[in-house]
Amino acid sequence: MSATPINSLPAVAAQLREELTKKKFVLLYAHNGTGKTRLSTEFKNIGKEVDAEGKNTARDTLYFNAFTEDLFNWDNDLTNDRERLLQLNRESSFFDGLSSLEMDVKIGQQLERYADFNFYIDYEDWSVTFFRERDKENNPIAIKVSRGEENIFIWCFFLAIVQIVVDDDEDNPYDWVKYIYIDDPISSLDEHNAIKVAHDLIRLLSVSHDKLRVAISTHHVLFYNVIANQLRKKVLKFFLTKGAEPESYVLEDWENVPPFHHLSTLVDLCKARDNGEINSHHFNMLRRVLEQTAAFFGYESWVECLKPREGESEAAFQKRILDLNSHGDWAVFDSPRIDDTMRSAFLTIFEEFRRSFPFNPAWFPAAPVAATAPTPAAPTAFAPTAAPAP
Repeated sequence: MSATPINSLPAVAAQLREELTKKKFVLLYAHNGTGKTRLSTEFKNIGKEVDAEGKNTARDTLYFNAFTEDLFNWDNDLTNDRERLLQLNRESSFFDGLSSLEMDVKIGQQLERYADFNFYIDYEDWSVTFFRERDKENNPIAIKVSRGEENIFIWCFFLAIVQIVVDDDEDNPYDWVKYIYIDDPISSLDEHNAIKVAHDLIRLLSVSHDKLRVAISTHHVLFYNVIANQLRKKVLKFFLTKGAEPESYVLEDWENVPPFHHLSTLVDLCKARDNGEINSHHFNMLRRVLEQTAAFFGYESWVECLKPREGESEAAFQKRILDLNSHGDWAVFDSPRIDDTMRSAFLTIFEEFRRSFPFNPAWFPAAPVAATAPTPAAPTAFAPTAAPAP
């Protein structure tokens, strides 16, 4: 697993374009606030050409991000409180095919998978009316859909455009698209729809022509996991974090890192075990993994995940050690080193937990001989290494 320091977001975008020469898909995981939305914009800007008057003369990226949602805005008819319309920004090239390609039909084919409401597009007014029922004259009764339903509609609008790109017919108004960049399309969606969105997206893009390249970024672990499992060896996977210097970043190869948070945490704990750099915050990390494992197996308490060979008395002792050392709220970058006694306790608890649950040994191998710790002699030998700050 390699990590590459990069000094700017435009440089990260350029690196992703380079990676897309190797495979059709790049999947990027990053926490909120890292700069994913700005990254998608920088990626788009690389393929953008502007003349002396500031007009776009060429572009190559169709993208979906927070700015895409801003192309739609509500007119709530504050005067009469009746005609609630979603207005479209007619100046955007995003709507190039709106009036000529029966977009309402294409959008409807996507939307019926996710929602129970209907809509129609006014091509003269550049607006969308949503409805579920009609009046006695068969006219739609306009409604304002929820934020989640609005996001689903906008996402289906985007999928309809992607379908046009994929079909690659003659007179295609989107024939300029060489890259598709998708950033977090699942805001305000429940887990069920997050899975459906991921599945439908990959089903659509996997049959597209070979020249099309796709980058997907997300902070949503479940969405990341579904995409990764759908694409398997067709995708390059990365983790983006902020670097130590302002506006610097680290792009880490995640090809062999499991996507679920507790599994990636276990990878980190194995690395700390093997290199001997165990700090106080590793007790916190281990405690969280125990809690997540207990929730998965339906246990009432994380303590049930402690299964030492010596039985209940040793389990109670290990619980005490974790209680004493996982309540300091240690920061990852300011965490005190622990002494040999506590290191021995940590290694004992961690190895017995790893032995008791059948995690994939390819990701979580057994400890090297040098990292194996003897079982501590007596509970009285242990005390917290530091007290929480007042």
